[in-house]
Amino acid sequence: MTSVLKLWRPGGRREPPIWLRPTGRARAVWRRRVSPLPSTCATMPLERAVAPSRQAGRETKAHLLEEGLPPPEMTDQGNRTPLATAPLPSAHTQNTAQAPAKPRILSGMRPTGRLHLGNLVGALENWVRLQNEYESYHFVADWHMLTTDYANTTELQNNIQEMVTDWLACGLDPTKATFFIQSRLLEHAELHLIFSMITPLGWLERVPSYKEQLENIKDRDLHTYGFLGYPVLQAADILMYKPQYVPVGEDQVAHVELTREIVRRFNFLYGRIVTSSLAAVGGVGAARPVLPEPQALLTPTPRLPGTDGRKMSKSYSNAIFLSDPPQVVSKKLATMVTDPARKRRTDKGNPDVCPVFDLHKVFSNQDVISKVNRECRTAEIGCLDCKSYVAGYVNERLKPIQERRKPYEQNPQLVWDILAKGTERARKVAQQTMAEVRNAVSLSQRDLRPQETGSESGRSQQRQDESGRR
Repeated sequence: MTSVLKLWRPGGRREPPIWLRPTGRARAVWRRRVSPLPSTCATMPLERAVAPSRQAGRETKAHLLEEGLPPPEMTDQGNRTPLATAPLPSAHTQNTAQAPAKPRILSGMRPTGRLHLGNLVGALENWVRLQNEYESYHFVADWHMLTTDYANTTELQNNIQEMVTDWLACGLDPTKATFFIQSRLLEHAELHLIFSMITPLGWLERVPSYKEQLENIKDRDLHTYGFLGYPVLQAADILMYKPQYVPVGEDQVAHVELTREIVRRFNFLYGRIVTSSLAAVGGVGAARPVLPEPQALLTPTPRLPGTDGRKMSKSYSNAIFLSDPPQVVSKKLATMVTDPARKRRTDKGNPDVCPVFDLHKVFSNQDVISKVNRECRTAEIGCLDCKSYVAGYVNERLKPIQERRKPYEQNPQLVWDILAKGTERARKVAQQTMAEVRNAVSLSQRDLRPQETGSESGRSQQRQDESGRR
């Protein structure tokens, strides 16, 4: 199929556009200034459009993108000049050449201390399952911790150790997944800076979790640049490793979609195109984006209520931790809010609005769920009975996790050794990605060391010879 470029003729004029057709080739170079407004249109067969200069490249790129075609590829060889055309590989060749053995996923957590049940069912159990199916990268988001807890960093290192210990206790395997610390890789900060230059302010102000936390967290000032812009840093964290999927909870889906918006804008501004001869692929150009668009992977139970009925979070002081002893778990659940309309033991309840019943649906077996659902509505059981049932199942789920935790509690250096090895593996990927990003953005990568001229080099050699004779 012959590709077609629609060219607008300003004012509806009928004079033909200016085309350069090299002799003996079906190649066309479009040199005419194009308006993005659709008006009187003419169509003409076109193998590909190649920008002959920087200005023409911008105009051609904008027009092609509006027409649904990929932008022309540029290189970073001094001035931006057209990349030499090369035969376009087939889709099968591209997939086998670029795709890893397993699809890649990436996710991270803020090191605010011990993990809780919400982290377990919202992320960790999913990570453990996925590590057998995907090339997994999981990072300690210590820079993200500073967005809300910037005033108190004394426990940061201990919090990192506690969090990664919980990862290992839940079943994450460092031989199957890569663990690393965000702040040890400065490439993350560089990509964040580049993304912050192209991200509109309105995109960040509309992120739902930004508004939610401003309303709920009153004990610290969150009106900071870092807190507003943390989804941009999150986008840099994700795209640094070019994952196909990002395992997240329901509250983070908006962040993944913002990441996709940022990468679309980045590829729009700095994306590339490879074209081939008309005979090889019928004149169809292939887009080669610098960065891919990741997809969100939701867990079956992305939100878990805390003891106060809100989403379970350490920030809200309503969490049940994975390392809590059984008696502590039972005590916390005994104070958990229930159906607000049930004031007395004899009142009939409504499990559909009860946060404790949400825990039953996650931790209890189907027989107990059916029993609670039926007997709560008829007041056959009270709220304390309901809470005692779920406490037993929660403690049963936590028992093997706490057993696997003991070796790392006894020898914390094991945790830091795992992080050190994983960080070095992640560094190699991050350096490769940033080399591609710098090249796409035309940031200089030249050797800036001064070069000696011929005469200076000769005098330097003469001085060395004289020194040797002495």
